[in-house]
Order: sequence, then structure tokens, then C-alpha cells
Amino acid sequence: MRLSLLDRSRTRHGLPQAAALPQSVDRAIWAEQAGYHRFWVAEHHAVPGIASGGPAVLLAAVGARTDAIRLGSGGVMLPSHRPLVVAEQFLMLEALHPGRVDLGVGRSLGFTEPVRRALGRLEASPEEFAQEITEVRAHLEGSASVTAQPGGTDAPPLFVLATGTGLQTAAALGLPAVIGGPILDADELPELMARYRRDFRPHRGSAPEVIASVDALIADTDQEARDLALPEVWAMARSRTTGVFEQLEPVERIRREDWSEKETRRVEKGVAAAVAGTVDTVRRRIEQIVERSGAAEILSTGSTYDREALADSDRRLAELLR
Repeated sequence: MRLSLLDRSRTRHGLPQAAALPQSVDRAIWAEQAGYHRFWVAEHHAVPGIASGGPAVLLAAVGARTDAIRLGSGGVMLPSHRPLVVAEQFLMLEALHPGRVDLGVGRSLGFTEPVRRALGRLEASPEEFAQEITEVRAHLEGSASVTAQPGGTDAPPLFVLATGTGLQTAAALGLPAVIGGPILDADELPELMARYRRDFRPHRGSAPEVIASVDALIADTDQEARDLALPEVWAMARSRTTGVFEQLEPVERIRREDWSEKETRRVEKGVAAAVAGTVDTVRRRIEQIVERSGAAEILSTGSTYDREALADSDRRLAELLR
């Protein structure tokens, strides 16, 4: 079982937003030392709670401070980019860090309508997404009508963030799928995975591959782990009310907030969905996910306000799946 990390460069209350970026680099250095297989970063635009708007830029910094861990995006949101530009960014990364670069792509638009307008895209259909992946792959493989530079560079492997119809897209294009969120608990998950593998159309010898993305957090007790999950869950619950995805806050500060009934329900649901608990609790939950999905890799996306607690959780997870 391979184990990887996705770091969203979460900003934290009381710290400059820019501090999140060197913190991501530091986490990547530690992840390599701990034996993690990949270190992926995210793309979000004009979101106060996330400092990473340019995955390729951050990955270049991570690559300069690490030696062997794979570097990737979870993911580049294709509606915000031209396929040629994406391909050249990741070919440059591959040239700088040979054999270490992954390109995960997604279909999400900006967090709010003003952001989507600023990015120049208000909608992106599954068909458009599939076409844009095909164009990116053609540029990476050197089969497009123009040659992406630098030429002569190996094509980084492509991964599809498979939310919604993404599994169908991944299968049709012969690409690995990264699944997470509500789909992991869906009753029809085994059926969806079987369909993905049945409909998979190999591309240059590719085979079905599934990575399960989970908000994994480990602590001494289940309650302590749920407390670690609270800052991320609270930020998401609040964003449903305010339209703004905010910085991570300390648990004590969140507890003092006046929660509405809707926010309380959303927090309870979000904490319950996280893979948070003791080592034994997390092991059982991951085993269930792997059994139901057939995933060959776990991509941990957990985050919390307390960086020391997060580092300890990362360490325990690495030991658990080693």
C-alpha cells in the first residue's frame, strides 16, 4: 500500500498568509524522510484559506528542497488554463526533476462566481473536460500540432480527480483515478469501481489504477483526533454561510463561536466523514475503504491548525501503512 500526502497550503489564524507556502515545503521535506510516495499540492484562486494558486510554482520550490519523493498536483484545474500552458509547465518540472513529476487534473471552477469570472470560465462540461485532458496529453506526448517545450522530455503521468463524472472520463481516457469525499462512503462505490475497471480503455499500455483521497488524522484518542479535524470542517461549514473559505482557526477559538443549527449539523457531518481517530480506528477505516474501492494508494489530505499535531499525525500514519 503506497502512502502519499496532499498539502493545500492552508493559511492559519494569527500568521501571514504567505507563511503557508514555506510550511508546505517543510512538510514535503519531512514527508520524503518519512517515506511518503508522493507530495501533491493544490490549486485554489482568491481563497483566503489557501495560499497555493499556482501548483507548478510551488512544486518547483518543493523539488529544489527534496531528492526522491514524487511531486504532483491535486490538481491543476483545467477550466482555468490552456492545455499547452499546463503541458509546458509540467514538462519544465519534469526536466528539472526527472522521473518525479505527476500531473493531476480536475474540473472544478472558481470558488465563487466573481472568481470564476476573473478566471474567464463560468462552466465546464464533462465533455469539455475530457477534450482538454486529451489536448494536454497530446502536448505532453509530442503528438499535438505544435510542440510543447522543452522537447525531448518524458511525459509526466496524468491522473484524473474523479468527482462526479470524473470516473467515466478517467476510464474512457485510460487514466488513473483519484477518488475521495462522499464517494468513498457511497453504497454504490464497489459498483462504480467495477464500472471504471470494466470501461477502462488502455492508453499506451495503461491499466486501471485507483488512489483513495482521505482526510486522515491520528491522535491518542478518537476525540482528540476529531478535534484535529474540526478546524478544516469548521472552515467549510462557515463557507456555506459566508461564501468565504477562511483560514484555519485554533479549536478553542472555534468552540467559542456561536454556531447556528445548520453549522452544527454541517460540522457533525464533516467530522464524522473524516478518517480521524486512534491508530486502530484509522487502520480499520482505511482497510474498509481499500476493500470497497480496490485502491492501491492512500492520499492523505488531512489538515489542522496545530502544525505539531499535524506532523505527529503524519508520522503515525506513515508508520501505520509502512
